[in-house]
Amino acid sequence: MKFYSLNQLIPNTSFKEAVIAGIAPDKGLYFPESITPLPSNFFDSIEKLSNLDIAFQAIRQFVSDDIPDNVLKEILENTLDFDFPVVQIEENVATLELFHGPTMAFKDVGARFMANCLGYFSQDEKEEVTVLVATSGDTGGAVANGFLGVDGVNVVILYPSGKVSDIQEKQLTTLGQNIVAMEVDGTFDDCQRMVKTAFLDEEITDNRKLTSANSINVARWLPQLFYFLFAYKQAKSKGKEIVFSVPSGNFGNICAGMVAQKLGMPVNHFVASTNVNDVVPKFMERGIYNPVPSIATISNAMDVGDPSNFVRIRHMYQDDLSTLQENLSSYAFTDEATRAAMKEVYAQTGYVMDPHGAVGYLGLKEYQKGKAHTYGIFLETAHPVKFLDVVEETLGLSPEIPSQIQKVMGKEKHSIKIKTYEDLKDYLQGN
Repeated sequence: MKFYSLNQLIPNTSFKEAVIAGIAPDKGLYFPESITPLPSNFFDSIEKLSNLDIAFQAIRQFVSDDIPDNVLKEILENTLDFDFPVVQIEENVATLELFHGPTMAFKDVGARFMANCLGYFSQDEKEEVTVLVATSGDTGGAVANGFLGVDGVNVVILYPSGKVSDIQEKQLTTLGQNIVAMEVDGTFDDCQRMVKTAFLDEEITDNRKLTSANSINVARWLPQLFYFLFAYKQAKSKGKEIVFSVPSGNFGNICAGMVAQKLGMPVNHFVASTNVNDVVPKFMERGIYNPVPSIATISNAMDVGDPSNFVRIRHMYQDDLSTLQENLSSYAFTDEATRAAMKEVYAQTGYVMDPHGAVGYLGLKEYQKGKAHTYGIFLETAHPVKFLDVVEETLGLSPEIPSQIQKVMGKEKHSIKIKTYEDLKDYLQGN
């Protein structure tokens, strides 16, 4: 399997080279040259398969040229050693909980998969790789945890000062070893812009091998398709048309879900639920893509004004808006609506949603109006404790602090404060 740049100005490359490069030399995102549907009996008997079997069969076609089957199975065992339960909330509405991993966020799977891949690829490499990543919240902690102590790999994480939760900040600034946190005076979009600029700066790349662990990287992005297959396995017996609602910021997660659909998963529709950063909902309505500066919200991991992965989604549907609309709906919601949903669901069911999950819930309910034949699954992408202040303020309760979080809370924060791209460049050239 080869991967090509969506800008299509360079030759196709291997999975290994795409992972190490992160972004293509022509500034495009990498995409697999083909997506071959899995055999129908895979889905007919999916409930009999283990999660490891499902993941292995789903990802193998994309990576087998570079990763032997026995190594791939080992990577998946290291990546998928926790649960992905579908929890019923109300009639025809359930949530897929993606927060049972080490940093309690959905990014754990992609970060661990990529870290294991890079660890395997770097065994024979003399030159160290620097993973350069921007985070709006959970990516940083997941990447830091996934790559901690991986030989031959250094990690530099940029995050917007004061715009991630306290727990998120602790998870990316307290680990040390091969992990460096850079606290940026700006927004997530500023962080992401700096990362993209560094990848295209030959004064850096001529002397330092850079890759990214954002969802622009195929090894971070593609394994997210596992979630949807795991959920389908659990919900198949409902006998209804399944709809996924995905809280969406950079659009990597929902894009991976749509790849699972291309693999043959019998799911007809996806809902991209956003906060007031509504570039995609407006595009789906009008066909005009107009990126704007991001706005800070209580669902901060989705505060993205120019989502990187939406270009992959458009590409999958040949940039045909009408075909895309048959498979995807997108709605935006305010902080007030998000808080109201958190309160309503807690009052009626006792279930505590984090603000991102609440946005996913709202999008699902909007889509399901008049569609009683659907069984909707919204994604809970982070444990509510990671947004403790929002949950406490909204619901008047404090979730119990899980052990994964407790172990970082008492540690001392270490970050390097920067304001401009030149500050980042100076660091990368000096280290």
